[in-house]
Amino acid sequence: MLNRKDLDPDKSPAAAFGQHLRMLRDGRGWTQDELGERIGCSGTHISAVETGRRPPTRRFAASADRVFGTGDKLERQSQALKYTALLEGFPEYVTHEARAAEIRLYEVGVIPGVLQTPEYASVLNTRAVERGAIAAEQAEERVSLVEERQVALARTPPPLVFVVLDESCLRRPVGSSAVMKDQLAKLVEFAALPNTTLQVAPFVIGDRRPLSLPLYVLTMPNRSLVSYAESAQRGRLERESASVVPLLTAYHQLQAEALSQAESVAMIKQLRKGTP
Repeated sequence: MLNRKDLDPDKSPAAAFGQHLRMLRDGRGWTQDELGERIGCSGTHISAVETGRRPPTRRFAASADRVFGTGDKLERQSQALKYTALLEGFPEYVTHEARAAEIRLYEVGVIPGVLQTPEYASVLNTRAVERGAIAAEQAEERVSLVEERQVALARTPPPLVFVVLDESCLRRPVGSSAVMKDQLAKLVEFAALPNTTLQVAPFVIGDRRPLSLPLYVLTMPNRSLVSYAESAQRGRLERESASVVPLLTAYHQLQAEALSQAESVAMIKQLRKGTP
């Protein structure tokens, strides 16, 4: 086809949405004008969405779901585009996390968002604003997302949630001693839930540690796998189960090296009392 622009779904969440929309359209054999007629917009608008030049509105995505019979998949994917203060791939990861049957998290340096108290999350983002890393509006966006993710975890039936925290997550002071005490108490409460497992990867693991960067692995209701990994400035979402399996294996190896949940909770309680 003449002037058909190649799409790179890894470029941005908008590009990933556009590539997905084009794939669905091509599967039906429709032109952009034909799809536009069904959705209620112009073919030019469809082109702009497919190439990432115009982000899809929630209404547009819901209409596309109706036309293609994709449930609410496109609508959920479009909602990932509203977060501007997050690393690439993470907004889409959050939409998958809200539906996952099993969630596995490994975090280094900070408590993961799904376990943060509002005060802990607020302090982290206030400091980011002070450093000039994000704007005040983006800090509010991040705190709001923490709340949304925690609400999603309380759904019925709840997902199984496995968390491994590097010891640095517990020992890094964030905010006042009261903020840290409340945060550590929340971890103990989380570990007591029937659908959760909490472990600490202590410093003494040393070079036996199979992972050195944060990693999130999801098992979806259909048993497919999704992973999200990030460095300081870049995040990567992996949607192909075959590529996630080695990461899942490394996660299981990390769990084997980590403290048991009972030992982990004992460490957290000690730190909350102010003893090393």
